Amino acid sequence: MQLPSKVLLLAVAGVLTFAGLVGATANAAGGNGAKYIVLYKGTSVPQDAATTISRAGGTLVYGYDQIGVAIAQSDGASFRGNLLKDNRIEDVTATARLATRLPDEQADGDGPPAGDLPNAPTDADTFSPFQWDMQQIKSPEAHQITGGSPSVLVGDIDTGLDYRHPDLRQNVDSANSVNCVSGAPVPGAAAADDDNGHGTHTAGTIAAASNGVGVVGVAPNVHIAGIKAGNADGFFFPEAVVCSFYWAATHGFNVTNNSYFADPWYFNCKNDPAQRSIWKAESRAIEFAAQQGVTNVAAMGNFRDDLAHPTRDVISPDDGTPVPRTVHNDCAVVPVEVPGVIGVTATGVLRLKSFYSNYGVGVA
Repeated sequence: MQLPSKVLLLAVAGVLTFAGLVGATANAAGGNGAKYIVLYKGTSVPQDAATTISRAGGTLVYGYDQIGVAIAQSDGASFRGNLLKDNRIEDVTATARLATRLPDEQADGDGPPAGDLPNAPTDADTFSPFQWDMQQIKSPEAHQITGGSPSVLVGDIDTGLDYRHPDLRQNVDSANSVNCVSGAPVPGAAAADDDNGHGTHTAGTIAAASNGVGVVGVAPNVHIAGIKAGNADGFFFPEAVVCSFYWAATHGFNVTNNSYFADPWYFNCKNDPAQRSIWKAESRAIEFAAQQGVTNVAAMGNFRDDLAHPTRDVISPDDGTPVPRTVHNDCAVVPVEVPGVIGVTATGVLRLKSFYSNYGVGVA
């Protein structure tokens, strides 16, 4: 079955195969005020971060000690200026509530799987004949050798996943699922429940069981955890992205799948202090995950751009009133252009690059 473009970019990508945290405050899961990325010059968060942030007029939401990034919250106009008086801090950047909405894609299923789940996928589920994408990459042939190992843990960094879904539920790792939307991790599959639909869709492409129901995923025997970074409207803010990759790094994940670009900037231009700080914070989290052995796979995007030679960004900031701007190679898309991330472009049923898909040889 043909998948919507934003899903296909990473669904095919998924094919390829609290220690150390500064404590969260009582307001970690919500509260009033704008969220801020606090980027420290070093790779640790000082033990007095909560006190320093409080004196500046804010609240510590969470501290990610091994990468020197904290998430703070404040409604004070002078918060950033006050906090920058601390010479240990490189920059403080508001994660403005500007974002891109994902397409509406609701996933559902009917009835429980029948009988025992096979170790060898049969690719004979209800809609298997329509899975041209799986046929194109020869998943059925691969499944004759292996359906993937239950010891492999995939993190679907998306809008969460429906852990009750009959095609997913026996593969969902509840203990390693998490809601990162606030910037502070809230563990559990229930916390990471999908209120958008997009994450359930991508999770199904990765790990839907071969059980006679629905579709068969690329690796139907692996375990999958929902790492919820996108909210109900499909917005992915920097605090959630940092939280998500840090969680994957510290919880034994083998792979993450990322079918989004991090808001509020499509291209993060490093000559702009605010955009540079967001880029650095997110890059630290992603590179930290890679250092812990996590393979990170990401969509290249859906705007027909050559990411190796970008020229224009006409959608940022993505609040409905974008300001077109010239961009060059010092401007980059997160997460796909962070070093070490595997970028995936989309093909169509004719085995040609999809018209909408970004591309680019040698993208960092």
